Amino acid sequence: MKLFNLYRVLALVVGVLLAFCALVAAPLKYLATEGSSLQQFGESASIMWLFHGWIFMIYVVVAFLLARRARWSIAFTLLMLVAGLIPLLIFWVEHRVSQKVRAENPELVGSSTV
Repeated sequence: MKLFNLYRVLALVVGVLLAFCALVAAPLKYLATEGSSLQQFGESASIMWLFHGWIFMIYVVVAFLLARRARWSIAFTLLMLVAGLIPLLIFWVEHRVSQKVRAENPELVGSSTV
């Protein structure tokens, strides 16, 4: 799998996990009525934070390698790296990264992507 494709998959997974954890699991865990089934679901679903953390670490390495290979600025690289920490931001950043790669470094895309 090309680095660019791996980046896109990881960005999607990290984004979905972060959105679920921050917008569903955490509010249910802390805001639902104590002992309710919703609160218990929020408590159980909070394990997803662990998965987000592990996958985010892999995402950071892949995003850094992609940014280095594309020779992007430190500011843009930092935006890529931090995007997985702010809910929903990563989806916008992944779109910008995809545009930037296709415009500036088409050789990183490969022939298998659209």
